[in-house]
Amino acid sequence: MPTTIRRFKIAILLVVAAAAVASRTHTARARELPTGKTQNVVLITYDGLRWQEVFGGCDETLLNREQGGGVRDVTGLKARFWRETAEMRREALLPFFWKTIAARGQVFGDPEHNCRARVTNGRNFSYPGYNEILTGIADETIDSNAKKNNHNVTVLEWLHARPGFAGRVAAYCSWDVFPYIINSQRSRIPVNAGWTPFDVGYDDVRLAALNDAVHDSMRVWENVRDDGLTFHGSVEYLKVKRPRILYISFGETDDWAHEGRYDQVLDSARRTDGFIERLWDLLQSLPEYAGKTSLVLTTDHGRGDSRVEWKNHGKDTAGSDRMWIAVMGPDTPATGCRSNLDITQSQVAATVAELLGEDYHAAVPQSGAPLPGVVVTSQASDAR
Repeated sequence: MPTTIRRFKIAILLVVAAAAVASRTHTARARELPTGKTQNVVLITYDGLRWQEVFGGCDETLLNREQGGGVRDVTGLKARFWRETAEMRREALLPFFWKTIAARGQVFGDPEHNCRARVTNGRNFSYPGYNEILTGIADETIDSNAKKNNHNVTVLEWLHARPGFAGRVAAYCSWDVFPYIINSQRSRIPVNAGWTPFDVGYDDVRLAALNDAVHDSMRVWENVRDDGLTFHGSVEYLKVKRPRILYISFGETDDWAHEGRYDQVLDSARRTDGFIERLWDLLQSLPEYAGKTSLVLTTDHGRGDSRVEWKNHGKDTAGSDRMWIAVMGPDTPATGCRSNLDITQSQVAATVAELLGEDYHAAVPQSGAPLPGVVVTSQASDAR
C-alpha cells in the first residue's frame, strides 16, 4: 500500500476515534447531571407578546381606536383589563401566569427587578428567534421567515436522539413555518402546524369534529391557524401519545399586533393563558405527568414601545430585542421574579435539556448556558 494512502487512512481513523471519544464525553457529561423529579417538559411560546404586557398588563396609551390602539370597544376592554396598579393589571390579563407560574416558579425579564432578558440574533423577528430559542444559537445566516429547512439541530432533535426520548417528542404550532424550523424531514419529529388537519385524537368523534373546525374556520391569516385549534390538537396528541417533550407555539398575539388591534392582542393573550391553565390541570390529572413535569414559557421577540412601533418589530425597531422567560416545575425553586440578572433567549434550549437531566450546552458549546438557579435537585443540594 502506498505510504500516502496509508497515512490518509490512519488520519481518517484518528478523526473517527476522536469523534467517538467526544461523543462518549458528551454522553458522560449528560449522565453526570443530577437527576431531578422532572421527567417531562412542555415548552410554550407566545409569538411576539411584549414584556410590557407581561409585567405591566394593559397599556393605557393603547386603549383607543384612533390613536394607534385600534380598539373597537374601549369601555369593554377597560372593564376586562384595566386596573389601578401594574400588578393588578397583569393578573387581570394573565391570571394563571401570575397566580400560579410566577408564584410557584421563576420569571425573567422584569425591568422593575433589574432583570434584562434579550434576543441576541440581531434580527428580532420570528424564524431567527425560534431558531435561537430551540438551538441556543444566534445564527446570523437565518435572515428571513422563508420556508427553508433549518440546518441547525434543535434541542428537540438532539433530545429525540438521546436514550429514552425517541418517539417521545412532538410539536403543535399555529404558524406553518415550524416544520422547517424544527426540520421535521431530518429530525423525524412530528410537527403539526398551520392549517394542517390533525391525525391523532383520543377518540374518532372528537378528532373528526376538530378537523371539521380546521376545515370550516374562517382563515384570518392563511399561514397561521387559530390558537384554539392548536391547543385542542396538542391536548389530543398528549392524551394519546404521552410525549416527554411537547412544544406548543401560539401565534395570534403577534398577528393581531401587526393588524393594529390591541384589543385582540389582549383577548388572545388572556385566552392563551386559559389554555395553559387547562393544559396544566390536565397534566396534573395524569400519573405520567403529575409532579414530574416542568413548564417553560417564552417569546420569540419583543416589539416597539410607542403608539406606532408597538405593532412592529425587527432590527430597526427599538426595544424589539427585549423579551421574557418563565419556568415552573418540581425542580425549580419558587423565587418569583428574578433580580439583578442579564439573560438571553439563547439560554432556553440548554435549560429545557437541563430540566430533563441532559447537558445540551456541553454537547453544543456555542449554545447559551442554562438559566442560573432554575434547576435545583435534591442531589445538587446535598452536594453543596
